[in-house]
Amino acid sequence: MRRQVANLFTGLLLLLFTATLASAAETRERGALFRAEANGNTMYLYGTIHVGTPGFFPLEPRIEAALANASVLALEVDAERDMEGAMRAMQQYGMLAPGSTTYSAMKPEARERLARALKRVNMNESALAFKPWMVATLLAVGEFGLHGFRPDLAVDSYLARSARARNVKIEELESVGAQLALFDRLSPEDQQKMLEETVEAVENGKQDKEVRLMMAAWENSDDAGLDRVLTMLEQEDTRSARFFREVLLNERNAGMADKLAALLKREKSSVAAVGVLHLLGKRGVPELLRAKGIKVERVY
Repeated sequence: MRRQVANLFTGLLLLLFTATLASAAETRERGALFRAEANGNTMYLYGTIHVGTPGFFPLEPRIEAALANASVLALEVDAERDMEGAMRAMQQYGMLAPGSTTYSAMKPEARERLARALKRVNMNESALAFKPWMVATLLAVGEFGLHGFRPDLAVDSYLARSARARNVKIEELESVGAQLALFDRLSPEDQQKMLEETVEAVENGKQDKEVRLMMAAWENSDDAGLDRVLTMLEQEDTRSARFFREVLLNERNAGMADKLAALLKREKSSVAAVGVLHLLGKRGVPELLRAKGIKVERVY
């Protein structure tokens, strides 16, 4: 069972946090980049994506230079710092209790649809050792993989490894446990609904469309495209979308902004890298920093 847990856990954890260094033939603007200034200190705030391809690296010269000159790199989490702790958190918040009837109680048709969705992303029913929110997340992870985007090449972790190579200090804005505990707020009914919505999105092509839109916008540093992705999320009235925007984005944005404001006050030169959706909209981190009196400009 421990090996099964480790194998399944790795798929999600790699999406969120880990990457290997890679070489690339092309460096260009991707994602979104902001520069924040206060009291003579500067922070580059980079909007990342939690998957990648070898062609993403190295990143464009301004980010590479900013990291080379930084004293601190701030990340959502630095999972490689404590992989054992991250796995314990995953077991605590992501695994079903032994003997759970969560999936066996599903109607046969729903169980068959779930099995087909798992098969589509090259997974099997061993994934059902995990809670429905986790299975829904693994399905989303798998959809990116079908398009060639690899969680082992996550942009955040490329930055983490680059920072280590340069002896740049890494600070975490959150922890793996704190992130996963957010999902523990979901009732069993809400988790099941989230999974049902995800399976339906896989079946009707919505998941595929969203991956294409998100990655095209990020890869081309397309401001309008990224805003469209956020607008779609804001307008969607599903349980999954509400949880994502209200908890995983807006609630976390406030905490990130507080910690980044303190970091900017303390450090002469720093880089912060968080998922690009955290940087967009009226409740995004840049707007929250501006509300604190910090000068923030968008570079691209």
